[in-house]
Amino acid sequence: MSNDLALTLTDAERDGIAAIARDLVAAPPRVIDDPSWVDDCRSAAAGLPVRLRRRLQDFRHDPGDSGALLVRNLPGTADRPTPAEPSSVEREASVGSAVIGLLSLHLGELIAYRNEKSGALVQNVVPVPGLEEQQSNAGSTRLAMHVENAFHPRRPDYVCLFCIRADHERVAGLQLSCIRRAVGALPDAIRAVLAEPRFTTQAPPSFGGDGADAPRHAVLTGEPTDPDIQVDFHATSGGDDEAKNALEALFEAVTGAAETLPLQPGDLALVDNRVTLHGRTVFTPRYDGNDRWLHRTFVHLDHRRSRALRTRAGHVLA
Repeated sequence: MSNDLALTLTDAERDGIAAIARDLVAAPPRVIDDPSWVDDCRSAAAGLPVRLRRRLQDFRHDPGDSGALLVRNLPGTADRPTPAEPSSVEREASVGSAVIGLLSLHLGELIAYRNEKSGALVQNVVPVPGLEEQQSNAGSTRLAMHVENAFHPRRPDYVCLFCIRADHERVAGLQLSCIRRAVGALPDAIRAVLAEPRFTTQAPPSFGGDGADAPRHAVLTGEPTDPDIQVDFHATSGGDDEAKNALEALFEAVTGAAETLPLQPGDLALVDNRVTLHGRTVFTPRYDGNDRWLHRTFVHLDHRRSRALRTRAGHVLA
């Protein structure tokens, strides 16, 4: 694991966060998607331990070469059976949902997408019977490396994944790969192709994707030696042979720079979605109420940038 990746909280810090989270759970309206609950959560985030707030501030300023931060020993582990239904979300406040909300709101503003999990701000990533082979948060097969919602013009700046319960064998791993580590393995000619609008990324059916009119985009943007990345290796394709070859070279570079984190209960992974891809290794669910369970949130740094896609006080993008 990278030296700049993990922050393990003390038990005293954990207990302090638990007290803040319990207060949020007890206070009306207790509904996560209510704007007033989000406002209370944002205010309460100012009371997080100083060491944690400083680390989150540093990460927001510069995500480092890993493009991710793993905060360990947080409160909020499982207190009920793992959900197993499609599109599972958290609506009623719990300690776990409050914890991920508190840390997410230190990075920016919570967002969601109306077409994804009914616009819930805190979503569940759980295996669903019959969807084992699906390339989605409901599957349990290997999940291809990707930028979250790579097809969307207002994709998240951060993706936050909080482990509520690990898989039975504890083999499921969050895979991370930062373009800051991978870009050096790409020849200049390949980088040049990846920086041109010669690629398309298919939106899922829930977002109206049919493959016919997906806009072309570059995969790498910004400063050539420290670019942002927009790719989903399951859904992105090159528009010509040269672009396809460049995408294959990028896949090799990203795979070579990847690291795998077996998340444990109380682990929260904060992923900079502008520079870091994530995926998941295979695991075997049992559907016995004790399967792997993560909470997930999306965060925007600049809330104003999405104003045309949501109401003024809202957090859900149309």
